[in-house]
Order: sequence, then C-alpha cells, then structure tokens
Amino acid sequence: MTLRWTLRTQLTLLYAGPFLVSGVLLLSVPILQTRQSVPVGVPPGLGTSAPPGPDTSRLLTVSAVALAAMVVISIILGWLVAGRFLRPLRTMTTTARDISATNLHRRLGPHRRPGEFTELAGTLDDLFERLEAAFASQRHFVANASHELRTPLTATRTVLQVALADPDATVDSLRAACQDALALGEAQESLIEALLTLAGGEQGVEHGEPFDLAVVARGVLLTRRTGGVDGTGRDDGVEVISTFGAAPTAGDPRLVESLVANLVDNALRHNVPGGRVEIVTAATRHGAHLTVRNTGPVVPPDQVERLFQPFQQLGGQRVRRAAGHGLGLAIVRAVAGAHGATLTARARPEGGLDIEVLFPGVRIP
Repeated sequence: MTLRWTLRTQLTLLYAGPFLVSGVLLLSVPILQTRQSVPVGVPPGLGTSAPPGPDTSRLLTVSAVALAAMVVISIILGWLVAGRFLRPLRTMTTTARDISATNLHRRLGPHRRPGEFTELAGTLDDLFERLEAAFASQRHFVANASHELRTPLTATRTVLQVALADPDATVDSLRAACQDALALGEAQESLIEALLTLAGGEQGVEHGEPFDLAVVARGVLLTRRTGGVDGTGRDDGVEVISTFGAAPTAGDPRLVESLVANLVDNALRHNVPGGRVEIVTAATRHGAHLTVRNTGPVVPPDQVERLFQPFQQLGGQRVRRAAGHGLGLAIVRAVAGAHGATLTARARPEGGLDIEVLFPGVRIP
C-alpha cells in the first residue's frame, strides 16, 4: 500500500526538518567546546582526550531532552502554521467542488491576501467563466436547433403525406411534391450549417493563425460576385463599394470569412432598391479594422442590440423565412467574441447600419 502524504504533512515536515537540523547544530557547539576544553595546568594536547565527566554527561542528557522537546514543538507549530496557510486553499477547493453545471455563475473571487492564492482564484474564475459560456452556448444551440428545425421537418412530412394520400396523384404532382421536399431539405441544410457556425463561433478559437483581413473580405466579394477588387459593382440593384487595405490579424480565417459573409449578406438583403453597401478594411494603430455600411430601412437605436440575437427582426417579431434564418448577426457577434474583437453597430439616421469590427493586429511574416 502506497503511503500518501498530504500537503499539510509535507509542509509540516518541511518546517520541522530545518528546525531540527539547526537545533542539532546549535546544541553541538557547546558540547564540543566542553569536550575539547583543557583544564588549567594540563599541558596542551592532553586535555582533548579526557573522558567525559559528570558535567558533560548531564549536558548531553539535557541537550537531548531539549532537542526532543524542540522537535515536538516544531512539529506542532509546523502543523498549525501549515493548516493556517492552507485554509484558503481548502476553501477554494470546497467552493470549486460545489460549482456544477447549474451554478456556474458562482465565482471564487479575489483572496483577501494578494499573492499566489489570488492568482489561482483568478485562474479558476476564468475557467468557470469559459465553462459557463460553453454551457450557455450549448443550451442556446439545442434550443434554437430544436425550434427552428421543427417547422421545415413538419412541412416536409406534410408535403409527402399529402402526395401519398392523393388517389389521383400524377407523375407531375408527385414530381412537384418531390421538388418541394428538396427545397425544404435545402433550407434545413442551410439552417444546420448556420447553427453549426454559430456554435463554433461561441466555442472560441483554440489555435489562431495569422492572416490578412483584406484577403478574406476580397475573397468573400469575389465569391458572391458583388463588385470588383477595390472598386465599385452592383448586386441586385444595390451599389457595392469596396476598399481593401492590408489589415493583418490572427485567428480562424474560416470563421472570420463567415463573419464577413454574413455582414455582406445582411447588408445586401436588408437594403432598398438603388441602395449602397460599402466594405472597407484597414490597419490602424489599434488593430485590423473592418467596416460594413449599408443603406436600408430605418432602425431605431434601441433595437440595434436586439438584432444581434438569434432569429430576431425589427418590430419585436421573429424573422421570416424569406428574409433568411435570422442568424447572420448572431454569428457575427459570436465570431467577433471568439477572436477578442470589438463589435460596434450604429443605426444610420437616414436608414441602414454602420457595423465596425476591430480585430487585434499582428504582423504577418
């Protein structure tokens, strides 16, 4: 059976050990001096080998008893001091054990005595904060997925059931039902992809890599064929103006590409005929800067924050299917948060939004 030494026992021995050694050395000095002393009138060299007398024996006995008492006292004091020193650690251990998935909002808080214990408490609080965010992300993902997937699944089942129950069904009617089912399946696939992107953005970025924000934004526009590089184009009657300045940063380029794509799609979808979308990337002293401005309907300033919640639209209603899944700006916020970026959205008095994302800047070798 392996002997397990608690931290308190180890600290006690650590305190008592040096105390014992120093006590032995301290008591050995007078003993050695007594044994090596030379009586008066004895030639030098003869007194060092004299046998110990009664005084020497008594001194040795007293020293041994005193040393034993000092060892016992040092162990007791070491045990008390170690317990006192480890009391905050035991408190943090008990509190951390009590924290579970239902009360991750609790925190250890700073210790009253600054030092290593305060740093440990801060580290554990950061860990609990990340766990709380992960659990919240999981709950939101499950709730959103279960609610939003129920409608297209029900619609698909209804279309197929109606087609199968029709006794006069023809090839054309069955083909039309299959086409409707395929369209609903594509909508489900798009929704699942958006939900997975949202969940991935909320989980954060573990291993970032350097990239240029301008390259990502340029690729998004070229993929959507909405304007040229550093120029002007049109998309469904909306003027698209792009200015791509080098903007080095670090993170997950695929998540950032999703952020840019959702900003561009949102700016194009919620616009007006003959409107305008402007995309700008630039490097500032604060970091890599992305700006997306668009014209569109007037957004009340108190409604801007709510638009970044999943499945929301203006007027306090849930988003319509024709207007998209309602996850675009929620994905933007999640990806920005995962990269430590600052997200700012302002409503334009004449209509539309100005959205700015500031990523931490880096040097790309």
